[in-house]
Amino acid sequence: MLHRLFNNATPAHAHCDLYCGVYDPAQAKIEALSCLKTLQKFHDSDDEHFRTRAILIKEQRAEEVKHHLMVLWADFFAKEHFEQFPNLHQLFWDGVHGAGDVKKSTDIAVAEKLLKTIDEIADIFWQTEKAKGMGVYPPA
Repeated sequence: MLHRLFNNATPAHAHCDLYCGVYDPAQAKIEALSCLKTLQKFHDSDDEHFRTRAILIKEQRAEEVKHHLMVLWADFFAKEHFEQFPNLHQLFWDGVHGAGDVKKSTDIAVAEKLLKTIDEIADIFWQTEKAKGMGVYPPA
C-alpha cells in the first residue's frame, strides 16, 4: 500500500543524501580544469574520433561545474555572505553561465575565464568563517 502512495512521486536529487557539511570550490575548479585541458588536447589533435570524444567529455565536465557551483550557492553560502560580499550573486551567475558557455564553445579563452570566476568564488569562500569547518583544500 505504501508503494502506491509514492507511485507518481518525482525523485529528488541532492548533493548528497544528508546535510554532510563538506563543501569546497575545488570540486568546481577540478572540473573546470578538466574542461580546459580537454580543449587543449582537442586543439592539438587531428583525429576526428578523439576530437569528438573530447567534446563530449568537456561538455560533461562543464555540466559538473554548474552542479558544484549551484550546490555552493544554494547550500553553503547564507544570506549574510551575500550581504558581506555584494558581488557574490553575480559571480555565481557568471560561473554557471560561464560553464554553459564552455559547453557551447571550443575556445580555450572561455574555459580560462570560467576558471578565473571560480577562483574569485573560492577567494570569498575561504574568507568566510564557515569554510574553516567545511572546506577540504584551503589555500596554501
